[in-house]
Amino acid sequence: MKVLSLLSIALTSILSTTVLADTQVIHAGELLAVPGKAPLKKQTVVIVDGKIKEVKKGFVSAKSIDKDATLVDLSKSFVMPGMMDMHVHLQGELGPNNDSEALKMSSQLMQMRSHMFAMRTLNAGFTTVRDVGSSSQEMYALRDAIDRGWMQGPTIIAAGGVGITGGHADVSGVSPELMEFHDESNKTVCNGPYDCRRAARHAIKYGANLIKITSTGGVLTDRATGTGQQMEMDELKEVVLAAKRMGAKVASHAHQEDGIIAALEAGVASIEHGTYAGKKSYKLFKKSGAYLVPTLLAGETVLQMAKNTDVLSDSQKAKAIKVGTDMKGNFAKAYKAGVKIAFGTDSGVSKHGINAQEAVLMYKAGMPAAQVIKSATVNAADLIDKSASLGTIEAGKIADIIAMHASPLTDINELLDVDFVMKSGEVIKSK
Repeated sequence: MKVLSLLSIALTSILSTTVLADTQVIHAGELLAVPGKAPLKKQTVVIVDGKIKEVKKGFVSAKSIDKDATLVDLSKSFVMPGMMDMHVHLQGELGPNNDSEALKMSSQLMQMRSHMFAMRTLNAGFTTVRDVGSSSQEMYALRDAIDRGWMQGPTIIAAGGVGITGGHADVSGVSPELMEFHDESNKTVCNGPYDCRRAARHAIKYGANLIKITSTGGVLTDRATGTGQQMEMDELKEVVLAAKRMGAKVASHAHQEDGIIAALEAGVASIEHGTYAGKKSYKLFKKSGAYLVPTLLAGETVLQMAKNTDVLSDSQKAKAIKVGTDMKGNFAKAYKAGVKIAFGTDSGVSKHGINAQEAVLMYKAGMPAAQVIKSATVNAADLIDKSASLGTIEAGKIADIIAMHASPLTDINELLDVDFVMKSGEVIKSK
């Protein structure tokens, strides 16, 4: 009885102990709390347990808010929400050794490298990414480990890929024996509407947050199969419906307008690349509310590779020169037509950690700096259904916050040199 009494007293003491909140106070010299609106001077951001509690005018003493609060002095910096990249491939980078790496690198070592790429992305100021094409279980594991706080990294929204036999999402450019081996293990390559329904359900069952489809051919497919429509309308509709039934959105890789139109009519949430979108597809974008994720950096990367290196095959080079040359001008037309834009780079084609170069290309193509930043924050959060927790610096939001010396609204190049990164209230980088 005496032992039980002592245990009871100890348990009561533990339960009655007040857990001290972790409070941080940021003094922001200039604060872009809501991208798309004007920034504010001399603001105080109060963060408790990784979430924004309130934003106050002026520089309020940290100790007056909480005697144990930590002050983060950004009083001489431009402060804004963490950026989000809606199109990355964290497991690799395009280069001359891709074939040998695919044969020699273990999945475990690839996983270690993908975390390195994820950290480069986070340190560049991108606190959330949408990975739209990787070895699925490895990417889901990285996503989940970051979510559980086992390791640092950006929040990852991970896609499961669904594509047709011989299409852009299918393996190419290797021997028939290797392609046959790959076919046996790939359960999300499909043919016909009902098989594509099965493939979408399979991807979601095994952990996909969304489905990535390839309605058209692609530049890096090592076959001269063009960039026009490849998936049929009935296949596209079944993937979108299957995903919708299970609470997931669909993103579609698409270059030529026939494939863009088909994907939009099927009900996708975003078009990736959208190189040759035109007047008909603009109307469908606006009617459906779908986003264009332009990936200008990928276009510029493959264009330069095609012209200056031997990394790409002859069939890839021809497509890269055409698409890379046309992409920026057509993006400008889509933006001016009123198509909604969400920021995305296709990093993995370009190098990880230089994601903000996309912002510079978008600005040079004619998109105002304020709208470029909004595309990487407010718009991106909307696309992934995270507007309640991400995209702005407001009460109740997760404290994903970045800072730089000067305003990117004045000079977009400031986004290339992020000095401070906070992810969920944890300081990742501070120069």
